[in-house]
Amino acid sequence: MKHSFYVLSVLLIAAFVLAACSPAATPMPTTIPSTAPKPTAAPTAAPSSIVDIAVADGRFTTLVAALQAAGLVDTLKGKGPFTVFAPTDDAFKKLPAGTVESLLLPENLETLKSILLYHVVDGAVMASDVAKMTSAMSLQGDAVTIKDEMGKVYINDAQVVIPDIEASNGVIHVIDSVLLPPEKPGTIVDVAIADGRFTTLAAALQAAGLVDALKGEGPLTVFAPTDDAFAKLPAGTVESLLLPENLETLKSILLYHVVDGTYISTDLAKMTTLMTLQGDSVTIKEEMGKIYINDALVVIADIEASNGVIHVIDTVLLPPEKPGTIVDVAIADGRFTTLVAALQAASLVDTLNGEGPFTVFAPTDDAFNKLPAGTVESLLLPENLAKLKDILLYHVISGKVMASDVVNLTSATTVLGQDITITVKDGKVFLNDGTQVIITDVPASNGVIHVIDTVLLPK
Repeated sequence: MKHSFYVLSVLLIAAFVLAACSPAATPMPTTIPSTAPKPTAAPTAAPSSIVDIAVADGRFTTLVAALQAAGLVDTLKGKGPFTVFAPTDDAFKKLPAGTVESLLLPENLETLKSILLYHVVDGAVMASDVAKMTSAMSLQGDAVTIKDEMGKVYINDAQVVIPDIEASNGVIHVIDSVLLPPEKPGTIVDVAIADGRFTTLAAALQAAGLVDALKGEGPLTVFAPTDDAFAKLPAGTVESLLLPENLETLKSILLYHVVDGTYISTDLAKMTTLMTLQGDSVTIKEEMGKIYINDALVVIADIEASNGVIHVIDTVLLPPEKPGTIVDVAIADGRFTTLVAALQAASLVDTLNGEGPFTVFAPTDDAFNKLPAGTVESLLLPENLAKLKDILLYHVISGKVMASDVVNLTSATTVLGQDITITVKDGKVFLNDGTQVIITDVPASNGVIHVIDTVLLPK
């Protein structure tokens, strides 16, 4: 019995030993494991457009309203890329009271659009790039200035308070003030009126009907006399020029101050003349760093206008006097009273007042006095007027023949149809049998006069 108990005890101990030495059994799972892959983090959403970000942010309600009113939402939702300097609502509040409301009115939407586009630059320019720049061209057409002071970036005078808000079509830099584009100058007339020193010039332009011309596209360069310049003219001159009967003269004077094209002072300093719209040229000279137009000093140069440039001058420019017709010149001279009387008697005044051009060999009163006594009186009788007319037409050549041309001729056909001979001796010009040309090249609006000392008589 003891032996059996002993054997059973050994078997039990052996069983415990084997159990302790064998590997532990795998416990049954409490849940069935899933075969699905481990979930990953949700993807980050792509940034929205510039407009979407501004709308969602909540600090740009005024900017968004302005973009909607100006019709620029689709533009700033477009492909871009753009860089937008975005003023906050607080930035808009810095503007004078009523400014935003006024800009949102339909009649001011072009101005609003200009202001908004002045905040937009083409391309995505990050803060690190902006800090290296001094200016950037806006979509409005004017540049904004950029400066970095003590680590702070300023666009014009507005500080960038939050940089580099990325959008799908560019980048936003938040600024603390609204950017206002530089004011565009008005036309030449607008600038003159606003200045206050050109009241006489403005009145003259209106009287002469030239306001629209100087408000036109241009470009033009205007030498603008001040009121003080007009005051230098003889008393009553301005008042006389403003009379209806003198408006053509006034117009001629005013156009003598206008040049086609834009010429700034550095251009003028290199020039000696410029052709005016009046048809005559002005002379230009630089002395001791000062520019003179004819004898007028340019006291202020390079005033910009939207259609050109203004140079302020201290004296009114007067165009050179146009000579009158051949008859006018002869009458004004005083040495041709007999010739004038003969032209009137022969009904040739209108002819020699005509368009021409004519070349007239004009005998002086002394030349007529060389004729036999009573000859002139006889020629003026009605029965001899045909003969007088032939004599006078024998002194006229069709066309404008200057002295430099005359000396190269040996003869010329007159309007009468007969030739006169031309001889040059010792530098002097003689016609026919010894009639001397004593004064040459007297200008007229319709030709030229050469003064002779003897009356020419046809065959």
